[in-house]
Amino acid sequence: MISKYITNNHVLEEITEYMPGMWINMTSPSHDESKEISEKYNIDISDLRAPLDDEESSRVDINDGYVLIIFDIPTVEIRHNQEAYTTIPLGVIWTDAIITVCSKETPVIKYFMSAQLKDFTTKKQVRFTYQILYRTSTLYQSYLRIIDRKRLEMEERMGKATEDSDIINLHELESNLVYFDTSLRANRMVVDRLTRYSGIKKFPDDQELLDDVVVENLQAIEMTQIYRDILKGTRELMSTVIDNRLNNIMKYLASITIVMAIPTIISGIYGMNVSSKWVPL
Repeated sequence: MISKYITNNHVLEEITEYMPGMWINMTSPSHDESKEISEKYNIDISDLRAPLDDEESSRVDINDGYVLIIFDIPTVEIRHNQEAYTTIPLGVIWTDAIITVCSKETPVIKYFMSAQLKDFTTKKQVRFTYQILYRTSTLYQSYLRIIDRKRLEMEERMGKATEDSDIINLHELESNLVYFDTSLRANRMVVDRLTRYSGIKKFPDDQELLDDVVVENLQAIEMTQIYRDILKGTRELMSTVIDNRLNNIMKYLASITIVMAIPTIISGIYGMNVSSKWVPL
């Protein structure tokens, strides 16, 4: 699907024709749609469809007539009948228009469509890209806080009863953090490349926004590492609680076994080798 937008007096409008300074948003485009944009702006179709591959690495490619930027953004998916978090590539292409390409609708892009951002314009491609990166970093942090709240809920249930689903959910949270950590570190290389890229016209406001992107990205990386360490401690705590409960159950069963063994011991003492006159009752 292809959507076209342009801002007039900081108001985002959807349009149908191609014009300079527009924003073209491609969500899971078909091959024919990709071919149309590729021929319109003289972009290699393999570059245009690269962000549709979930395993595509984050990078910045500078080509004749356009610049391709790919980085990972967080998204929600359903695993084991419940919400989980993962990352997918988002491509941004600078040409006569700014083009975003993604395999699915994401909160990052929806945020700009909802006109919640002040001073947003499609005609300033560099600033728009920095705003997308900034929104991506803040969304990572938001999802990280949700993951930490889920961990706290599991810890509260440990004092009562630990179910098999809690162990599976804990593993899911650890997987989410691994995806986040890998993607955030790859995004950091993209941000560093944009910082060093001399071909970008950097205005004071744009440079300040880029500095904010660097700070937010580093903060998200640190949060991910901290939550991974805490989650590791939670797993060890859960394992200790389960082992302790198992020990208590084994003590209880051992006590029952000892009590039930007493009649057997007595009957063994007064067996067939003892005269009947010595046997009680």
